[in-house]
Amino acid sequence: MPIIWTQVVNHSKINHAYCKADPRAYYGYSSKCWGLTASDSNFGGYKAHSPTNDYGVISPTAAISSIPYTPTESMEALKYFYYVLGDKTFKEYGFIDAFNLHYLWFADSFLAIDQGPIVVMIENHRSQLLWKLLMKNEDVKNGLKKLGFHSSKYNF
Repeated sequence: MPIIWTQVVNHSKINHAYCKADPRAYYGYSSKCWGLTASDSNFGGYKAHSPTNDYGVISPTAAISSIPYTPTESMEALKYFYYVLGDKTFKEYGFIDAFNLHYLWFADSFLAIDQGPIVVMIENHRSQLLWKLLMKNEDVKNGLKKLGFHSSKYNF
């Protein structure tokens, strides 16, 4: 596997493992309820949530858009968000931006920057269509070559 793939898989697994371990004892964190990334917050606007900046806010886009890297864990999260949390997290425009079960807070926002990766990464996991299209683009190929990436490792 290319080092970049390995790094992204590891980042996704760290995100999942952190929420599963729940070191700050936030109600709701689990192996099925995970996903830390920048999102709306019940603590004053948009924040970058991470293990080093954790306020108990889960962002569905973080877990679901990780599906190519953590397929089992991401699918479990998607099912939890949809079937268990239901209409608290899934509404007319898809999954809400974020929620905090510890404080019983659910965002009323749907951000395109978070909705887009969900759809794109599910399709990428399913068919690799977007990756294949991207890697056919000559500008992308030339840029990757200039950056020192080798075509045999990255399928371009």
